[in-house]
Amino acid sequence: MSVAYRAVQWSGHKRVYDAVAVAGIALFVAVFFTVSKVIHAGDRAASDEILLIRASGACAMVMLHLILCIGPLARLNPVFLPVLYNRRHLGVLTALVAMIHALGVIGYYHGFGVVSPLVSLLESNTNVGSLRAFPFEWLGLAALVILLIMAATSHDFWLKNLSPAVWKRLHMLVYVAYALLVGHVALGSLQADTGWLTPTLTLAGLAVISSLHIAAAGRESRRDKIAGDSDWIDVGAIDEIPESRARTVCAGGERIAVFKHNGAVSAVSNLCAHQGGPLGEGKIIDGCITCPWHGWQYRPEDGRSPPPFKEQIATYPVRITAGRVQVSPRPSPQTGPASPAQRKERAHG
Repeated sequence: MSVAYRAVQWSGHKRVYDAVAVAGIALFVAVFFTVSKVIHAGDRAASDEILLIRASGACAMVMLHLILCIGPLARLNPVFLPVLYNRRHLGVLTALVAMIHALGVIGYYHGFGVVSPLVSLLESNTNVGSLRAFPFEWLGLAALVILLIMAATSHDFWLKNLSPAVWKRLHMLVYVAYALLVGHVALGSLQADTGWLTPTLTLAGLAVISSLHIAAAGRESRRDKIAGDSDWIDVGAIDEIPESRARTVCAGGERIAVFKHNGAVSAVSNLCAHQGGPLGEGKIIDGCITCPWHGWQYRPEDGRSPPPFKEQIATYPVRITAGRVQVSPRPSPQTGPASPAQRKERAHG
């Protein structure tokens, strides 16, 4: 968190994350290039320029798959949360690698004519009515534009000025970019007749991403099916909630995160005021609920960020009855702090 915008906010962890990501990109390109050199030897040999173009394209596609897997993996297992914290950094790197691939393609295949390379790319093939001759480059270009827009608006300045809702919808376009790239790769492989490996890997990646999202959605759906009456929702036994962690329940379509800390139980909205991150997947650090996405913090008793920050989230009345935690589906008034329920108390709120 920061009270002012900063051009760069790298911590030690972020530097290590970025260094590992850059090293991974370099290693992937080097291995791809070397293996391709060995496989495509003799009459099947391709130029170094073409191999580097293919390597950067494959690298960008693999990175996009990793990005789309991070979210559901973090929901299925908290061990992946550290990767989630810096997902935006990986997204910017993916856009840069994709741009390198696009510049290589445009320069190598369209840079030696009398017309603009970009015009050549758009006009050299207009067979939109043919599957085997479809201009698959258009799909890749459209996906690149989306990735670059997302990279350019990744800073919190845009999140604040566009509003979290608009910013979130804009960055959900990553799924549109992914669909375009699947079509780009599939149609490009069909026309180049590169064999079965590329289409198979593309379909396998699509299956993995789809399966993870379905599994994560199914788990959240099961968590939402909590029994309760119109006034109080049963969360479970107090001992079932881990210390400084939360259990999430659903009330009328809204998720509530119920935290236990130092023998007291508090309930807040599950949505972080920053990007709508899942607070229930975070933990209490230094007495504050800490969002697992980007570290925004809120006091559990009143939902307010610690000074000098001014953000606030909704709190909910909570009580402990016969050792079981219950939460009201109606938020508390924002006029004052809520009262956490103590283990030995019958009711509060």
